[in-house]
Amino acid sequence: MEDTSYWLPLIWVAILGVAVALYVVLDGFDLGIGILFPASPEEEDRDQMMNSVAPFWDGNETWLVLGGGGLLVAFPLAYSIIMPAVYLPVIIMLLALVFRGVAFEFRWVAKPHHQIWDLAFAGGSIVASFMQGIILGALLEGPTVRDGVFAGGTFDWLSPFSLLTGVAVVAGYALLGATWLVMKTDGEVQTQAREQAKRILPLVLLALVIVSLWTPFAVPRIFERWFTLPNFLILAPVPLLTAYAAWSCWSALHAGRDTAPFVSTIALFLLGFIGLAVSNLPYIVPPNVDVWQAAAHPSSQLFMLIGVLILLPVILAYTVFVYWTFRGKVRAGEGYH
Repeated sequence: MEDTSYWLPLIWVAILGVAVALYVVLDGFDLGIGILFPASPEEEDRDQMMNSVAPFWDGNETWLVLGGGGLLVAFPLAYSIIMPAVYLPVIIMLLALVFRGVAFEFRWVAKPHHQIWDLAFAGGSIVASFMQGIILGALLEGPTVRDGVFAGGTFDWLSPFSLLTGVAVVAGYALLGATWLVMKTDGEVQTQAREQAKRILPLVLLALVIVSLWTPFAVPRIFERWFTLPNFLILAPVPLLTAYAAWSCWSALHAGRDTAPFVSTIALFLLGFIGLAVSNLPYIVPPNVDVWQAAAHPSSQLFMLIGVLILLPVILAYTVFVYWTFRGKVRAGEGYH
């Protein structure tokens, strides 16, 4: 039982990590489409942009449900601390996702009076992305915890650092959306997306550098994790690979390649995610509660793990099937709605 209580939380951390990473990458690019919507006022261009994600967008949010539900089931103590700490941004994010989802469906049937749904789609995407960044920043700073419960204020999540991470996530999703359009579309939409990606990439890198420097200098334990020997040498590949991914994205955009910019942007996100994991693990509520303190009873974790191990391959297989079925470019006038 002692071995089980040690390894089960680690398995669940890995499952939640996969769910969060897949959500950020998969839902990130279709949120990015909404973020870029205001920069494409032509209706035909907007139709092509939305059609490029029409088969995928609702399935992408499966991973958000798995991440939130898995946190509640596997780490109830962490859930009971995190949710009160970021309750308002979570509610705003969910409402924004609802508006965005409704807009996606209603926009087509409301034509030619669909302007309100264009606004809801763009606004919902921007607000949801910004709130996700706010939540990330608040968790990195660490909620106030006393005796295992959240002891902070209603607006503790609102800080200069969380505002910065909010902007950074919006920019990152916009880059994912732009490189997705480069890969999935042609014509004017692709040309515009390529130019947008060239402008957004430096902003994403700037935000990444600021966050990467702000965090260790504001939090001593993260500084020790990254900048003491031998950790500095062991972890050096992470920033080096991040720089290489950024250079690859930039080179591919200027070389006129279609798929490589999107792949490089995904690599940027995954390397950033690895950096966050390195900085904070084994804490699940930094810097107060680690994964073993927050874990549910092993029997509960094992029971839910059986269900996840059955369903997760099915979800992954379905996801791969959909992306394979709807591979290729979406040209002007084509769609799945």
